[in-house]
Amino acid sequence: MSGLRVLVVGAGIAGLATARALGRAGHRVEVVERQPRWRHLGAGMFLLGNGTRALGALGLGAAVRERAVGIPRQRFHDHRGRLLCELDLAQLWGATGHCVALPRADLHEVLRVGAGDAPVRMGVTPTALSQRTGGVDVAFSDRTSGDYDLVVGADGIRSEVRRLAFRDAPAPRPVGQVGWRFVVPCPPRVTTWSVLLGRRAAFLTLPIASGRAYCYADVVTPDADLAPVVDEGARLRELFASFAEPAATILQALDHATAVHAGVIEEVSLPSWVRGRVLLVGDAAHATSPNMAEGAAMAVEDALVLAECLAGGRAVAEALARFEARRRPRTDWVWAQTHRRDHTRYLHPAVRAATLRLLGPSIFRRNYRPLTAAI
Repeated sequence: MSGLRVLVVGAGIAGLATARALGRAGHRVEVVERQPRWRHLGAGMFLLGNGTRALGALGLGAAVRERAVGIPRQRFHDHRGRLLCELDLAQLWGATGHCVALPRADLHEVLRVGAGDAPVRMGVTPTALSQRTGGVDVAFSDRTSGDYDLVVGADGIRSEVRRLAFRDAPAPRPVGQVGWRFVVPCPPRVTTWSVLLGRRAAFLTLPIASGRAYCYADVVTPDADLAPVVDEGARLRELFASFAEPAATILQALDHATAVHAGVIEEVSLPSWVRGRVLLVGDAAHATSPNMAEGAAMAVEDALVLAECLAGGRAVAEALARFEARRRPRTDWVWAQTHRRDHTRYLHPAVRAATLRLLGPSIFRRNYRPLTAAI
């Protein structure tokens, strides 16, 4: 099982991690990316202990630490700023790994450099996948074609590989939230991960690097979308007008120069990630809402486990079946915990506040304990 010719579709976190893991294992990897040039949406990243452990296993731990800010605690407040509970992250994650934050562009750059010699073709996407005995023939949007032993769809929640190879797969579905992401100068009081919780709304801040803070805001809404507006800052000021510091100052300072990324939060849940010699990984396979902060970690873990399964001396079909059998329990746990935490958004604020004050640390320990185990 060495020297497979592998096509990785998507040059985001999942795709570049897969390219590195498989390249290090001796496979011949090619990457295609639909975007015509490198783009870095998403603003910031928060990596929990299992995520930094996975990046360390890829040999990228030191490069990530050089660009990241350590996050020692998570603090939960009500919308008026009153502390509800606080988590000591070193205590929660132990020897699993450090919790850090960094600009998403920096993590992407570490992975892009880490992909090494794997060629990346920009502005290219598959237009047809034809499976045959022993391989997959792929036609591309630039009118080229290729044949591969394995195709890995790492092309995100709107996966073209999923559309082409998994024609009966359910579409991504809204979870009932709309979110906004942006980066601002870091206020002095923003020293660690901190969230303000209101009635069906939340505003999160954390330092990322170079005097900047990453902000994530969301609201629970029955609408599938909010109509686009010219000034997202004005909409955020209206939605979060009752929120305490640092939200109030941050939102008041927002101007048109701040890139605010807004979107409907969706999830992907599939009965299988495998069709013959085509495999889905990362958000293409198991996207969730971001409240567990596990999207990047799950993607990098997928890459590591895939490399291990392909190195086991098995046929491709057997290796892919083993991959899914190993990954399903872990990603299903994240999916289930994400749903439980999303449902708490519908609780009355007084009930949620009392629960967090009384049981917050023990709840979060239970949420993450299985993820401290080795992958």
